[in-house]
Amino acid sequence: MTVHSGETTARRGRPGYDRDQVLAVAVQLFNEQGYDATSVADLASRLGLTKSALYHHFSSKEELLAIALETALSGLEAVLDRALAVEAPASDRLTAVISGAVGVLTDELAPVTLLLRLRGNSAVETAALERRRVFDQQVTALVRAAQDEGRIRTDVDAGVATRLIFGMINSVVEWYRPDGRVDPDLLAQDVLRVALDGLHPREQ
Repeated sequence: MTVHSGETTARRGRPGYDRDQVLAVAVQLFNEQGYDATSVADLASRLGLTKSALYHHFSSKEELLAIALETALSGLEAVLDRALAVEAPASDRLTAVISGAVGVLTDELAPVTLLLRLRGNSAVETAALERRRVFDQQVTALVRAAQDEGRIRTDVDAGVATRLIFGMINSVVEWYRPDGRVDPDLLAQDVLRVALDGLHPREQ
């Protein structure tokens, strides 16, 4: 009987997943167990593959981490870059960043969750945390510019305002589910209302 190559592959336990599928399972497992606590053997077991089959797709556990973090960070940085490139009041650009950040979170929930749980225990994690720090600094500068325009109250420190805004955005990873009843576009609008209404200048 002739055995087709696809059947041979399945019988040998060779990868039945493409790279994106392996990455998705890896990120899910990292989020469940913690990156440091997850071994390559754990991942191979979850996938039903041998370690050698897993290495067919990725060279190391750290490579999986790096790719996932790049997905999250590049999404957030792209949102900020687009907002900064627009000729508009700082408050409008800040609105775009907040709305866009919520969109990145809901579109890339698992990678962003992984980013938010980093402990900085490796060079890859440290580099990612530095990029987050730079992102936060740029958003803080936007908040400060909006204060200078008179569009945001000045009795709240710009850095504190940024942390409070993104504290709320980041908390979404704890309860948002893509298959749930919350519409991601409406969620972005709700976050904007709650985040910015309290920062509007008080009427004299």
